[in-house]
Amino acid sequence: MTRPRARISVELVAIRHNVETLARLVAPSALMVVVKADGYGHGMLPVARAAREAGAPWLGVATIDEALQLRREGDTGRLLCWLTVPGEDYDTALRDDVDVTAYALAELAEIAAAAERTGVMARVQLKVDTGLSRGGAPTAIWPDVVEEARRLEIAGLLSITGIWSHFAASDEPDHPANDAQQKVFDEALDIAHDAGLRPEVRHLANSAAAILRPGARYDLVRCGIAAYGLDPAPGRTPDLGLVPAMTVRAQLAMVKPLRAGESVSYGHTWTADRDTTVGLVPIGYGDGIPRHASNRAHVEVAGRLRPVRGRVCMDQFVVDLDGDLPEAGDDVIVFGPGTMSEPTAQDWAEAADTINYEIVTRVGGRMPRVYVDEGGTS
Repeated sequence: MTRPRARISVELVAIRHNVETLARLVAPSALMVVVKADGYGHGMLPVARAAREAGAPWLGVATIDEALQLRREGDTGRLLCWLTVPGEDYDTALRDDVDVTAYALAELAEIAAAAERTGVMARVQLKVDTGLSRGGAPTAIWPDVVEEARRLEIAGLLSITGIWSHFAASDEPDHPANDAQQKVFDEALDIAHDAGLRPEVRHLANSAAAILRPGARYDLVRCGIAAYGLDPAPGRTPDLGLVPAMTVRAQLAMVKPLRAGESVSYGHTWTADRDTTVGLVPIGYGDGIPRHASNRAHVEVAGRLRPVRGRVCMDQFVVDLDGDLPEAGDDVIVFGPGTMSEPTAQDWAEAADTINYEIVTRVGGRMPRVYVDEGGTS
């Protein structure tokens, strides 16, 4: 095929622009660009390169596997990972100069053992649970964790490079949890300081907090969704000029008439109340198009928004063309930056009762990614 039936376009110039914009905003704090989950669906390796080109001193990933993939592809900058299970390959992570995160005494013991085996001093960041109740050391054991970390640091097995935590409600600026968590974080920092730890960086803010809560920026902020140009707190974020980097397109597979009273797709959840035309879009939930957006989302065809009619299927969905007759092969914009009135990832998130993070991270399946840069397609 000369043109794929559907494709994802990622504008790398937008990624660089967003990273530069965020870095200016949070200065003098440093910026970490989070590229986990395959760069939030945008492609981890191209996004990581673009972020580094834009000056990001830190990258963040969830897993050691993601970190090692970046190293295999030549990334040499500061790199943090934070989600591990017992038996992880700390040996390779240490040899590849990856900062790893510890939540508990058992993790510190595993990391220290890897440092002894490899002869490489481990770069470790400690995460404290300040109220998200997800990953991180509970405050009850935090004094024990920092004391053990300091003991291992004195022994020459590891260096504590950071202390961090994560907000639960930073996209709601007035939520009382924000002040409460920051207070707990400051107390945790004091405990670590009293134990003798002097981390390079302290970080608490994700994208929403980096933008909306300047007092939570500390030495470093972690920006994920904002680096991809999407709003981390819809309706609350000031216009920073961030540019959504992803556009999803497809070709119309066919166009057909539909008479009043005829119904569409599984379960006949939509019935035409007038004579119309419908178009078949050849992607579905197998490609990450959310089924929950059935009968609610829109796409753009021939310069107009077209509603999804009936249930989204595994490989395809139907849109109402309102009597128009575009041709099979014509362009369908599923979502994009919204600059030409096309739907956005946020529009699809609202249609599916979810968040824009999930829309861009899930989309893909059989659709190839095409990277577009200032010099053309790459």
